Amino acid sequence: MSRNPAVVMRLVASAYAVAERAGSIVRMVLQSGDLGVVEKTGADDLQTLADRLAQQSICASLSKRFPKITIIGEEELPAEEPREDLMEEGQAEAILQKCCPLEYKDLKEEELVVWVDPLDGTKEYTEGLLDNVTVLIGIAYEGKAIAGIVNQPFYNYQVGAGADLGRTMWGVLGLGTFGIEVKEVPDERRIVTTTRSHSNKVVTDCVDAMEPHEVIRVGGAGNKIIQLIEGRASAYVFASKGCKKWDTCATEAILHAVGGKLTDMHGNGYRYDANVKHMNSAGVLATLHNHQYYVSRVPQSVLSALKQD
Repeated sequence: MSRNPAVVMRLVASAYAVAERAGSIVRMVLQSGDLGVVEKTGADDLQTLADRLAQQSICASLSKRFPKITIIGEEELPAEEPREDLMEEGQAEAILQKCCPLEYKDLKEEELVVWVDPLDGTKEYTEGLLDNVTVLIGIAYEGKAIAGIVNQPFYNYQVGAGADLGRTMWGVLGLGTFGIEVKEVPDERRIVTTTRSHSNKVVTDCVDAMEPHEVIRVGGAGNKIIQLIEGRASAYVFASKGCKKWDTCATEAILHAVGGKLTDMHGNGYRYDANVKHMNSAGVLATLHNHQYYVSRVPQSVLSALKQD
């Protein structure tokens, strides 16, 4: 381990351990059989006990070790002392041993903003579509997503009893992405991944305009970015409001760290400053390659419907 790791690398190392703890909480709640589901804005916008406990664990654990960072979580929770059994004080030693990119080595805690989605794909979680579920922790500096940690709590769940569940991937711009293998879509096929539960005419018109060979409809922003990196999809196309900064900060950082790109439907990047609005109002377009092709295919009617931030 380096004698004095940079703040950002210590934060990533802590967030890795915290994301793994959150993933175990998500599994524990499912195993208990009592998801504690409440509707936030409707039947497609749910919150479970797992969302609540995982966010408490992430925010309290990171705040304790890094008291000057700004943390913005998806769930609006009452201020209360976190349970001791939710706290995670570990750090991933392998991350501490990595060299911090020069442009980030002198960053201070107070310059960093952490965006947290404690359970991305909540609706799918309640329906048993467990491979759609992720825990997302994104780190931003000067409005730019520079690092991300993504835990997939139920990775391997379809293997059956006795399988090792879960995996965690992480990435830092200028350093790379770890814990996931980059693969290419076979034969340059255009495979579009998009929403399974928040569709409308604008969304479907935009997907059709990409002239895909195949369309995959799944839940979770984290899940869709994993599909891009692992070569199961060429583009993530979501021409609608609905996605928030905590959905895209971690995933954008991990995708950008392997050379991909995430923008709005106009081709413009999002900002992740502490004071920005949470909604990604102009949709989400993400690719591993050929981003400009997909931007060029977005219909004018879609661009008109989705105002830029």
